[in-house]
Amino acid sequence: MRTAAQWLDDYGDSHRNATNKALHWICVPVIAWCVLGLLWTIPFPGDVRTAYPAANWAGVAVLVASLYYAALSPRLALGVLPLLLLGLWSLDRVDRWNGLPLWAICLFLFVIAWIGQFIGHAIEGRRPSFFKDVQFLMIGPLWLLADVYRRLGLRF
Repeated sequence: MRTAAQWLDDYGDSHRNATNKALHWICVPVIAWCVLGLLWTIPFPGDVRTAYPAANWAGVAVLVASLYYAALSPRLALGVLPLLLLGLWSLDRVDRWNGLPLWAICLFLFVIAWIGQFIGHAIEGRRPSFFKDVQFLMIGPLWLLADVYRRLGLRF
């Protein structure tokens, strides 16, 4: 298994341009939130959502992602977990609005954010990393968090 440092270095190879990086700082969190939001809207077996709103496919995805991140770097997993939980909390709030359905909001933002990602990569002149390995889709959020850790002088 590759280490977190290896994944992050490889991901960083196609994310050196300042504009591409800035677009990723906006688009990666939006995409992650939208994926959780789309999973949130898929019916979940049982009647537990009334008592436990995060007992749904998005909650399962957060659990699986947290385990994957912990296998790569327990320190980064501890940093990303509160962000993932905040994502679930915010999805619960948006899902309770009486406006557009959550799936429509997430689908719209997902498409816009991916357009932003591809614009960034066109400017960079490099293909997105996930074309090389689909696991890079999971590395994007960690790459941003690792940058925060570096700036704060924290090890990961």
